[in-house]
Formats: sequence, C-alpha cells, structure tokens
Amino acid sequence: MHRKLILLCAALSVSPAAVPDVVKVDAGSVKGAVANGVAAFKGIPFAAPPVGALRWKPPQPAPHWEGVREAVEFGARCMQGNIYNDMVFRDKGPSEDCLYLNVWTPAASAEARLPVMVWIYGGGFAAGAASEPRQDGENLARKGVVVVSMNYRLNVFGFFAHAELANESGHHSAGNYGLLDQLAALEWVHKNIAGFGGDPAKVTIFGESAGSFSVSAQMASPLAQGLFQRAIGESGAFFSTVLNLKPLPRSEEADAKFAESIGAHSLADLRAKPAGELLDAAAKQDGIRFAPNIDGYFLPRSVREIYAKGQQSHVPLLAGWNHDEGGYGSVFEKDAPTAANFAAYAHKHFGDKTDAFLKLYPAESDEQAKRSAQDLAGDQFIAFSTWKWLEMQGRTGHSALYRYEFDDAPPGDDSPPRGAYHSAEIEFVFGALASKNLPWRPEDNALSDLVSAYWSNFAKTGDPNSPGLPQWPTYSKRAKYPVMHLDATSHAAPDDHRARYEFLDSRSAKQ
Repeated sequence: MHRKLILLCAALSVSPAAVPDVVKVDAGSVKGAVANGVAAFKGIPFAAPPVGALRWKPPQPAPHWEGVREAVEFGARCMQGNIYNDMVFRDKGPSEDCLYLNVWTPAASAEARLPVMVWIYGGGFAAGAASEPRQDGENLARKGVVVVSMNYRLNVFGFFAHAELANESGHHSAGNYGLLDQLAALEWVHKNIAGFGGDPAKVTIFGESAGSFSVSAQMASPLAQGLFQRAIGESGAFFSTVLNLKPLPRSEEADAKFAESIGAHSLADLRAKPAGELLDAAAKQDGIRFAPNIDGYFLPRSVREIYAKGQQSHVPLLAGWNHDEGGYGSVFEKDAPTAANFAAYAHKHFGDKTDAFLKLYPAESDEQAKRSAQDLAGDQFIAFSTWKWLEMQGRTGHSALYRYEFDDAPPGDDSPPRGAYHSAEIEFVFGALASKNLPWRPEDNALSDLVSAYWSNFAKTGDPNSPGLPQWPTYSKRAKYPVMHLDATSHAAPDDHRARYEFLDSRSAKQ
C-alpha cells in the first residue's frame, strides 16, 4: 500500500525541467540556484530594513539595486533569543535587518502559472525564521507548487505598542508590525510571483502555531483580502483563551511601563536603544508578552467578532491539530499524576460542572487520568481555538472546510514518549524528514508523501483530494463532522470529541 502511495505522490509531482535561475522583481533582478529541477531564491528583500527611524514602522518598500543580486543565502532571522531547543537555523544570525523571503519554484517558465503556497512559521511570536531545514520548500515545490516563506518581526520589535507610535501612524494604530510584515510579503507575492512561474490569483497561506494564529488573523484583516484564495492552519487560531488579543489601549499601557522600566521616556529614546539591549530587557520582563493586539487598523475588531459578522476572507480552509498538543504535566504541575489529583483539579476549576467535565475527561484510573489531563492540556492550548476557527468559518465563511488530526508519533527515544507532539507535522508537510536525524520508518516516509500531496492538492484546487488518495470528506454537520486522521493508516472518521470542545466553548462564552 505504501509503495503504491509513494508512486502515486511521485506522479503528482512536477518532473525536472529547465528552470530559469534569474528573475526580475520590482526592486531589481535576483539569481538563485537550481537543483533537482527546483530553483531556490533565498534572501530576497521584500521590504526596507526596519532599523533606525523605521523601527516600529509598517514595512516600507525595499530599496532598488543595480545589476543582478545573488539570492543563494538566507537572510538574517529577526531579533530573538534562544527560546526553543528544536529550532535550527541556516542563516547567519539574528538582526533587525531581517525582512527577507525565499522562493522555491519548479516552473520552467513565467508562463507556468503554478499555485503558490506562502508559509508563516511559528514560535509564539517570539522566535522562528524561514531558514529552518524542516521548513525548506524544495521537496514541497516538487508537488507542482511555488513555495514562499518570509521572516517577520518578533517579540518587542514586532509587537510593541506605544501612544506615540499610534499618533505617528496616520490611522491611530500600533503594535502589529509582525503581522504587517506578513501582509507586505503577500503583497510582494501578488506583484512578483508571476516571474517565478506562480499564479498571483491562486495563493494559499499556511502556517503552524503562531503561524496558524497568523493565518486566522490574515483571514480576518480587511487589509489582506484578495491577496490569497485558500488557507491552511496547523495548530492554533485567535479564538483562544490562552493567547488573547488585547485592545490597543491595554497594550499601550503595558508597553509604556516596559519603556519606563528601561529608562526610555520617549519614542526617540526607544529608537535610540541598541537592538540587543531591547531584546535583553524584553526577556527579563515578568507578565509582559509582546504579541498581536486589536489595533483598529490591521484588526479593526477582535478576530472572533470579525468572523461572527462574516467579514473575514471567504476562502476554503483546511485546519487541524496534533493528537498530543499538550502534556499532562501542565495540568498536574507539582502534583502526582493520579486520578484523585485530577478529580481535585476538576473540582477547583469547574465547580458545579465537575461531573459533566469528568464524563468528557474521565479519570477512573491513574492512567486514564494522565490521558485525560494530556487531552485537556492540548485542548486548552491549541485544539479548542482551532476547532472554534473551523466552526466560525463554517458558520459565516461560505467556503469548503477540511479538518485533520495528525496522529503519527515521530520515532525517537523520548522518555516519557511525547506522542504526536506540537509541531511534529511540519517536516511531513514539507517532505523534509531528512532534516531530523530520527530512525524514520517506511510508513513515515509514505505519510510525508501523502500529507504534502494533500496540502499541495488543496493549494491547486481548494480540495485536498485526488485519485488514489484516501478520501478526505468536507467538514460538515451533515457528515457528522469528519476528521482526517493522518498516520500510517490515514482515514476519515466522525469527530468523537466534539462534546469536549462544546463544553469548553460554553465555558469560554461566560469568561
């Protein structure tokens, strides 16, 4: 079965061709490198360096250059600390001068008009970069799509809000510079991707974790409408009780306290601070998280309100999450993982709804309590917000929906086993299993071929299906909300956990 699947997915791919390695974009010409029928263009500036007076400004046009610019190395990643130990980068290090993107194209000419997939990385809006090997676009491009990935500003550089910034903006907004960077990259794609053989009228945005939250926000923003025609969200959306969007005044208040704490009494003082000093100071703050806000411009209202009014982009959406998004330790904390302690947690947090809660997250034994705690942690962290996104888009979005659950636990020697943990699907999507030194099994390689085929099919048609692949039905009440389970025996099945999300939804509506 797996051999047939691999052969089928290979048939769906684009065969090697004479791919051009020089392309003219609006700021000049770039020269990439061709390997195995895919041309890679790395480190293309899509905006001016956001330094000096441009720190905390919306991205400005990239300066023009003469001649042909070499585009064979990744641009610097945006300013960040060493936050996640699973992130590996191939760029030269962090810098404020970081607004670069990459293009992988299998197109033999500009007339190819291939679908375009624009990737937005995760990292909690505090870390990440487009140079990670697990997000390399070469193998995914072989499925017959043009792949684009961009850097966007993070942490204090991407999401700092201040009253002076709002006053100088011209639309009284501040703080969402990282999201505006993503928007600028989409505008760059709209203007330039045809030269790489891409179709600017057939763009899919896709992202994981903070990147998935970003996809939900780009769908909500009136500024991004028309720049993409499909969307894929992997684990997360701005319908969360974990990562709330604060109104601009609250962000300004919190960030003003941060500015005072580092002796910066004006915007000029803040812009004069060395980047490293700002980053170090941001890392030391307790209780302040620099993240997107409801700025009145990029997001005129909360994402939830925009979807409720049906004002989001009405595009097909494929979204889901992984089986083990959270760990039971976050529920038990310092307590032993026992049924008694889980019941005590339930009484503390759910009060008179404890009996209803324990029916959905049972704890009749210690092992069952650990599994329920793990499910609850994943639901509260990621699953509920992604579920709610699908529900809201289904209610007001007038577009096809597809839902998945990634169930494949990467092989390794983790103790205790992490299962299909948060971010585990990324290298499967990109066909980049080789980026991690794990004892991959034949079924992992077959699954990677299948997942990348589903994702690229969706980019091509708005439907992940194609002949020979396991049928993936649309997500709807009539079909009992089917979920495509992605693992060694990928199959669709009705959602058997819907009551859990409805329970959490009833709780969140009262908060």
